[in-house]
Amino acid sequence: MSGDFRNRYPTYNVLDKWDSPSWNDQTRAVVGKRLHEIPERRFFSEEEWNLAQAICDRLIPQPERPDDPVPIVPFIDEKLHQNQGNGFRYEDMPPQRDAWRIGLRATDEEARTRWQRGFRELPDNLKDAVLRAIQNGDTLCDAWDGMPPKRFFSSVLLHEVVAIYYAHPAAWSEIGFGGPASPRGYVRMQANRRDSWEAIEDHER
Repeated sequence: MSGDFRNRYPTYNVLDKWDSPSWNDQTRAVVGKRLHEIPERRFFSEEEWNLAQAICDRLIPQPERPDDPVPIVPFIDEKLHQNQGNGFRYEDMPPQRDAWRIGLRATDEEARTRWQRGFRELPDNLKDAVLRAIQNGDTLCDAWDGMPPKRFFSSVLLHEVVAIYYAHPAAWSEIGFGGPASPRGYVRMQANRRDSWEAIEDHER
């Protein structure tokens, strides 16, 4: 699941916009909450939380942030605690809360079926093998309770992990995104044009 990472914007930090005309008080409040108000565990059991964290560590490894990784599991847990959906549900999928509990349990059971160890106990290459099998719907265990593994991976697990990761300023910085455009906005919207306050890729310097 992981691969070599190269930051294309190594000198860019979106938080340098904090006191610039790009952001107003409302924007700073929203970004500040994302940075500093990390939800506590309220939905997952401790075991589920730790398993979800191990899965996230393989889907989006963060070796460049060993001491301050982007928090993902806390925001998944908060959404489930609030029973907040996405406004739709596939007919072959259970409700969001049930999907997560079934999916986490089945992921761990998938690891045990294949290698007689829980997911967290596996080396990284075997963790990735388990996740790829789920992604492809090539599962062996019976713990899925009729829930399609492939759908769980793409529409629940990966969807939430990626959405939460890229809602964080650290992720904005690594892709050169300027964050909310309030109140200044973006002006040069044509292809291959940028506003003076936007990030410049390292190879263009």
